[in-house]
Amino acid sequence: MDIESPLIARLERHLDAIAQHNDTLHAMITVLGPEARAEAVSQTERHRPGGALSGRIISVKDNIDTAGIRTTRGSNWFTDRMPNHDATVVERIRRAGAIIIGKDNLHEFAFGATSQNPHHGACRNPWNPAAIPGGSSGGAGVSVAAGFSEIALGTDTGGSVRIPAALNGVSGLRPTVGRISNHGVMPVSASFDTVGPLARHARHVAAVYEVLAGFDPRDPVSVNHPVESWAGLHAGGFEGLKIGVPWSMVEVESTPTVAKLIRDATAVLAGLGMTIVSLGLAEIGDLNLALQTMAQADAAAVHRERFASNPTRFGGDLLPRLALGNAITGPAYADARMRQLAWKQEVAEIFAAVDVIALPTVGFPAPLAAASPDMIAATHRLTRLCSPWALAEVPAISIPCGFQNGMPIGLQLVGPQWAEARLLAVSVGFQDVTDHHLQIPPLVAKGQIS
Repeated sequence: MDIESPLIARLERHLDAIAQHNDTLHAMITVLGPEARAEAVSQTERHRPGGALSGRIISVKDNIDTAGIRTTRGSNWFTDRMPNHDATVVERIRRAGAIIIGKDNLHEFAFGATSQNPHHGACRNPWNPAAIPGGSSGGAGVSVAAGFSEIALGTDTGGSVRIPAALNGVSGLRPTVGRISNHGVMPVSASFDTVGPLARHARHVAAVYEVLAGFDPRDPVSVNHPVESWAGLHAGGFEGLKIGVPWSMVEVESTPTVAKLIRDATAVLAGLGMTIVSLGLAEIGDLNLALQTMAQADAAAVHRERFASNPTRFGGDLLPRLALGNAITGPAYADARMRQLAWKQEVAEIFAAVDVIALPTVGFPAPLAAASPDMIAATHRLTRLCSPWALAEVPAISIPCGFQNGMPIGLQLVGPQWAEARLLAVSVGFQDVTDHHLQIPPLVAKGQIS
């Protein structure tokens, strides 16, 4: 490349990381080296300020449409699919100046939490390649952690942004459904699906969120609700903010080390001026069952024709999960919906007393792939502390809060509907005084992390 610039040099470091480690980690399905280089040269030659994401190196989960770029949806049904149009979120990051470096691997059709994809390679954790990265946005979490990209776009149905963020030591936001457009995104469940950004720094998550948030008439789920500035909340300080912690749930659902890390994290929040309040939440099994029932039925509807025509093309755990979804009765779905409505009311009452809920994202470090042969059971374990908040239709973010045996652990912060700015402000405040998010996997040379 004849033109030299800091942007081009930074891009080349990311491409070098991909070349060195993608064969091991299987984080990206499609690498867009020539396209990314051309855009970097174009931005360098223009010599003028760009948009809010100008020069940011971003990867995109492969269930999100990218015009003229292969979008497999993590399946072998769409191996060579070339969308004609960008998803709304891709349109928005392009307009803001982002450089798309690749399409990230995922759990097949984004329906699972292990990202052990039978068609595009089993995605692995850069902190220990024998471990899983979580999912379904496993490739997105790995790409950010391993220095393949600075930022990634994922999707979250019952934990699919937050779980990979936690297990890979990065930050990831699930916004309120309707806040960010799903137009051009392959659905799992219209009731719970949302696009969410991942990045090492919560500040970068916030920057992408502000580009993505906003009404889209092409998405029937999109809601025209004001987008509050996180920066103003952060600048105003945190005195008087109440953080509720369900300590019984934390102790029951977590390893002793994870429970201690949550205690340490809440002490940091208290040091920033927040008040820590104990919550009585404990049992969550029925909440997870309710979300599983609704999401499995919704996914079965999405794949009805494919399931009927050639079910054996679905791999891994997807075929039995779709079979379970097809077997769900109307009364069973109605029961799950009634539990959801009751839970939403309970959560609203909690948020009348506290501003944010804090708990682990996952109560244990990333499992070894060899120890997780039953991917359905692994998905249910990994999503236990995430699914209830998706069921309640409230936003949540995962940020790094420490390590167990060298593997990252995530702190999950949950807010009421439309309170993304509050969660981002608290996350940035936490990262202002901690360095968990700055730690780098041993596999990756420090020079490759921007």
